[in-house]
Amino acid sequence: MKVALIGASGKVGQRLVAELTGRAHEVTGVARQPAETGVPMMVADANDRTALAAAIRGNDALMVAGRFVSMDAATILGAVADAGVPRLLVVGGAGTLFIAPGLQLVDAPGMPAEFLPEVRAGKAFLEALQASDAEWSFLSPAAQFAPGERTGTYRLGGDDLMRDDAGNSRISYEDLAKALVDELEVRRHSRQRFSIAY
Repeated sequence: MKVALIGASGKVGQRLVAELTGRAHEVTGVARQPAETGVPMMVADANDRTALAAAIRGNDALMVAGRFVSMDAATILGAVADAGVPRLLVVGGAGTLFIAPGLQLVDAPGMPAEFLPEVRAGKAFLEALQASDAEWSFLSPAAQFAPGERTGTYRLGGDDLMRDDAGNSRISYEDLAKALVDELEVRRHSRQRFSIAY
């Protein structure tokens, strides 16, 4: 498949590039400025609907792995519609997962203040997807989300934060990349948020 990727030069984006190209998908990165990613790059601002639509036109899917505070969901959704890209797959965060009935992680006591702008922007992005007519999937990682190894295994969940038997909630960037490309290849979560953890 042909996949456009916003955030290809980022920590998660680099793992997505590796996973996609390793499975013989054709990847084009999209960024405001040229970057070295190992794949062709299109220069376009994700907040410029016309430029973004031109950059992603002709792809089978758009993947988004950027910071939510620097992106506008309505612009991206509009560009996807204008370009006729059939699918949108988004790397989300853990902040919108529920840790108790009616309580999302973002609203839990002790959430560091420096994380709140990004988490709240991610929540708004997810809500924009849920209100749209687009064909989207939004993948939320575990609470501990960091570079690691590609184990090739993970548990799938829904809207609740998953923990292992020791109470830990963790996943590597590498296994998140595998999970998102798995979703690209075998659609299981159409118009849904899903989550992963070990």
